[in-house]
Amino acid sequence: MSEPERLRPIPAITRDTQFWWDGIQERQLLIQRCSACGNLRHPPGPMCPSCHSLDWETLASSGRGEIYSFVSFHHPPIPPFDVPNLIVLVELDEGTRVVSNLPGVPSDQVRVGMPVQARFDELEPGRLFLQFEPA
Repeated sequence: MSEPERLRPIPAITRDTQFWWDGIQERQLLIQRCSACGNLRHPPGPMCPSCHSLDWETLASSGRGEIYSFVSFHHPPIPPFDVPNLIVLVELDEGTRVVSNLPGVPSDQVRVGMPVQARFDELEPGRLFLQFEPA
């Protein structure tokens, strides 16, 4: 008897993050922006940390940025994730940072400041995820 296919954990989707995941499914990288002071923030939240306004809108990011930091995760292996799993903190051109993956790039070729571009991959049937690739 074969082992069932292991799916990625389903992200926690809340009222504060629904727009983000909806955008990913539409191949858009949306960043939350305070309507009062214009502060960009990620991860999304209900209140602006700068001015405490509860009013916000979204900004469509270009998806371009550079690696701010990274780690190559090797052990323990966690199905269904590939090992090594290159996890990157990307500083987007708009100024916010997002955590994602940089698949298919050997960790010895990654460097802080490396230009990257967002891509949207269907890692499970019917569900897109944000990942990055060298620009």
